[in-house]
Amino acid sequence: MKIGFIGLGIMGRPMALNLLRAGHQLTVWARRAESMQPLLDAGASAAASPAALAEVADVVISMVADAPDVEQVMLGEQGVASAGRPGLIAVDMSTIRPAAARAMAAHLLARGIDFLDAPVSGGEVGAIAGTLSIMVGGGVAAFETVRPAFACMGHNIVHVGDSGAGQVAKAANQIVTGVGVLTVAEALNFAARSGVDPARVREALLGGFAYSKILENHGQRMLDRNFKPGFKSWMHQKDMNIVMQSAHELGLCLPVSAATAQMYNAMVGSGLGEEDSIAILKLLERLSGVDS
Repeated sequence: MKIGFIGLGIMGRPMALNLLRAGHQLTVWARRAESMQPLLDAGASAAASPAALAEVADVVISMVADAPDVEQVMLGEQGVASAGRPGLIAVDMSTIRPAAARAMAAHLLARGIDFLDAPVSGGEVGAIAGTLSIMVGGGVAAFETVRPAFACMGHNIVHVGDSGAGQVAKAANQIVTGVGVLTVAEALNFAARSGVDPARVREALLGGFAYSKILENHGQRMLDRNFKPGFKSWMHQKDMNIVMQSAHELGLCLPVSAATAQMYNAMVGSGLGEEDSIAILKLLERLSGVDS
């Protein structure tokens, strides 16, 4: 399959490398030329623009920061749509508002281009290992065409529904993970401030109904003080803002999500935006009078 890949950051680069290693013919584009070099060294070709990339690809995948970035590479001047042909499939694996994904699908469909919204979960570790969870919205035929490419990047691949459904699933995922990270951080901070070894508390909790992957994996990283970013705090802030914007549009009450979104706002405001989202433990420690 001839695949074009746009966006080669923390997530996009290893995802693109996995496509290349699986034998797909890969053409890449990124705003910064140096971001493309590891892919070129591995055998990919470079395109001068998203439009040039679309001219040589059957499927174009974008993995960028937010909806304005997706709109620029897909619909902007020298974007995918300016050179796309009927039958081309555009796939956005970024995390954006469901409403933005639906609007994107409508614009591209009007130009004969199928669109899938396919956000992922699993962080940098999952991107490197090719074990991401991929949540897909859009047409079934387009999904089945792209499924082999998805299989190179992830293990849990679910067609959730029509356009925007993948982004709804990702927003739900970010509610669970955002609240979960905050909850684990609160529990470990509570244990430490109570004079009890948080490592032993975590060990006890792992054997009961409190068990979760977040407690197992991120809980250990909190104990190790390993705040190296695999998923930066500002990114989780952005995702929780997507949740709250969507809730506002729907008239939904999401009180726990709202509180969690405020905590991520506070993280970014207090200078922790570039650290991993699990550094929310540091914010709780500061609020508790602990110098971390």
